[in-house]
Amino acid sequence: MTIRVARESDWRAIRKLIQSFPTQLAQDNLPSWKDFYVAEESAGRRRAIVGCCALEIYSKKIAEVRSLAIKKSFQGRGIAKALVGKCVAKARAKGVLEVIAITGAFQFFDNLGFKSFNKAKFALFKVLR
Repeated sequence: MTIRVARESDWRAIRKLIQSFPTQLAQDNLPSWKDFYVAEESAGRRRAIVGCCALEIYSKKIAEVRSLAIKKSFQGRGIAKALVGKCVAKARAKGVLEVIAITGAFQFFDNLGFKSFNKAKFALFKVLR
């Protein structure tokens, strides 16, 4: 398994993966392919995108983890944690102060250090200072 920055040639696979979660993930106004990290599984000469996650940076103050998707047969292997970790590391390297995740997967993001703000139900924040 390799986690890497997405390439333009990955865009079709990224969109297909996101489309496989129509009720959990926003399908419109996706981040640019340049904002994504992908998890790639290799089997011999064949490679497949099995996970993706984007970091959309809005300002030096705030960025958002978006479009986290893992192919169902690859869930539970730590891929999502690794992808979010790459996004948080990028935000930290860019000097971003806070990263948010608008999600229903509260426990997952809580385990990664994201906390709710004023008992918000969907927005979780990670302060990077």
